[in-house]
Amino acid sequence: MAASIREKQTAALKRMLNFNAPPLKNTAAEPLWKVLIYDRVGQDIISPLLSVKELRDMGITLHLLLHSERDHIPDVPAIYFVMPTDENIDRICQDLRKQLYESYYLNFISAISRSKLEDIASAALAANAVTQVTKVFDQYLNFITLEDDMFVLGNQNQEQISYHAINKPDIKDTEMEAIMDTIVDSLFCFFVTLGAVPIIRCSRGNAAEMVAVKLDKKLRENLRDARNSLFTGDTMGAGQFSFQRPLFVLADRNLDLATPLHHTWTYQALIHDVLDLHLNRVTLEETPASDSNPAGARPKKKNKKTYDLTAADRFWQKHKGSPFPEVAESVQQELDAYRTQEDEVKRLKSIMGLEGEDEGAISMLSDNTAKLTSAVSSLPELLEKKRLIDLHTNVATAVLDHIKNRKLDVYFEYEEKLMSKSSLDKSLLEIFSDANAGSTEDKMRLFLIYYITAQQPPSEGDLEQYKKALIDIGCDLSPLNYIKQWKAFTKMAAAPANYGNSGVKPMGLLSRVMNTGSQFVMEGVKNLVLKQHSLPVTRILDNLMEMKSNPETDDYRYFDPKMLRGSESSIPRNKNPFQEAIVFVVGGGNYIEYQNLVDYAKAKPGKRVLYGCSELFNAPQFMKQLSQLGQK
Repeated sequence: MAASIREKQTAALKRMLNFNAPPLKNTAAEPLWKVLIYDRVGQDIISPLLSVKELRDMGITLHLLLHSERDHIPDVPAIYFVMPTDENIDRICQDLRKQLYESYYLNFISAISRSKLEDIASAALAANAVTQVTKVFDQYLNFITLEDDMFVLGNQNQEQISYHAINKPDIKDTEMEAIMDTIVDSLFCFFVTLGAVPIIRCSRGNAAEMVAVKLDKKLRENLRDARNSLFTGDTMGAGQFSFQRPLFVLADRNLDLATPLHHTWTYQALIHDVLDLHLNRVTLEETPASDSNPAGARPKKKNKKTYDLTAADRFWQKHKGSPFPEVAESVQQELDAYRTQEDEVKRLKSIMGLEGEDEGAISMLSDNTAKLTSAVSSLPELLEKKRLIDLHTNVATAVLDHIKNRKLDVYFEYEEKLMSKSSLDKSLLEIFSDANAGSTEDKMRLFLIYYITAQQPPSEGDLEQYKKALIDIGCDLSPLNYIKQWKAFTKMAAAPANYGNSGVKPMGLLSRVMNTGSQFVMEGVKNLVLKQHSLPVTRILDNLMEMKSNPETDDYRYFDPKMLRGSESSIPRNKNPFQEAIVFVVGGGNYIEYQNLVDYAKAKPGKRVLYGCSELFNAPQFMKQLSQLGQK
């Protein structure tokens, strides 16, 4: 199988850290020590992919932010990894003038313009440091890879390309152009790193179409300039997926506003929704035990703990898409298995401490020495296992607290029913009036999903009643104002997006998790099992990837940057189904859609699907943007 985007981006970074030469395999030689200087964007790109230990193994002794106070280190080469922005260039020129390092390897995350290069050159001349600027590279790495099959564009500048920025009513054309250019620049970097020229499909009349037109133009111009094309020569041979080119589907967030608001039930999406998950790092607030506080003492400060969810964590890779009760059960199993192993080591220790020189002890010793040796050699592995089990126990417990306190299982089940148009067992007003069920935001999310997915919008009278109930419990109604406008504006209002016949079937709670000896007290939490269904984005991908004819996607535009004359057509020339596809949501994405696509690809052996989005938001962050848009 061809390399994943995560492997490709990691390889590109390692190459850069080795002064842009391929890293040498299995050499015993010490690496050359060097300093890495990055800006915030560079930091966000590197942190999900390379750990501090990996950086150290590559000879990076110090990694510093470009705009921090940095000391003069005379005899060390410095590798810069920054965006070519004006303030970054100014700072680099300042470093040259101060002669901070022995030599400078300048790597720009995205292509640097001619005029800025000239600024650096003149600063180097003035500082008499021309010979020290060893290499200048455009790295084309301006995107963040979070999973083998998932990437996101912005993190530092995400408000500039957010859903709110693209959809605000008073946006000027120049602002829109700038947003589209930013997105296209990152997507162009993505395809350079991937080493493939895609076939682009997009819907008409929205931001996704603007991105498609610009991206097609940019890829076309690059391919036409054969001498400097980034898609020819050696990089291509190594990077080719297969002879077939990937399909690139550009979707617009506006085609489905319900999914980002949905309460979810799979592990990774739940962590993102209820905890603080950011670039694969989850931050938990640890509450100190209440009884340790003497009366009248100041409450202790909450400790924050961060955990990294990495590709090397086998438990995470296996269970991040599993329904939550299954995860709780698996953590418990891992914990039990670990305890058995630990007891074995303890038992051996006590035998080894036998007193006296009697025959029995000696014969047992020789027998047990072998066992002990193997136990000792497996200790590091055991400790790592323990660390991961603790990590998932803490994270899953934090998630479980939210589920129980906010009755998230009830919301999830009810919303699935709304989305699949099944019959409801209680009315919305009942849930709104239940003070124990969820926060005001949970209730608002539920109502918005109901409003978005309803075949018939509620009558004015009903709507007033709902609004009154929501205002009574203290909800902010501004998101609703925006959704109303959006619904009136979308031509789709006639046929709301179809969410497939997703159903959830509650199963008897797992006996193991119900045991009182378990870490997780799951009483009262429904054990819901997901039925496979496709969300709108997945369905669109399926139509385009399998070349199915469907009114939903038949008028999608078709671009092939390799065709010399850009023919404006929606008629695909390629009639065969695609093996590789990349779905990109302009206006933001979430882990629910990502998981849905992963499940879709699992069911189609031999096919690969990547998911990308301009920003990654969870429901509370998306609600915030909606309420900004809806404020009168």
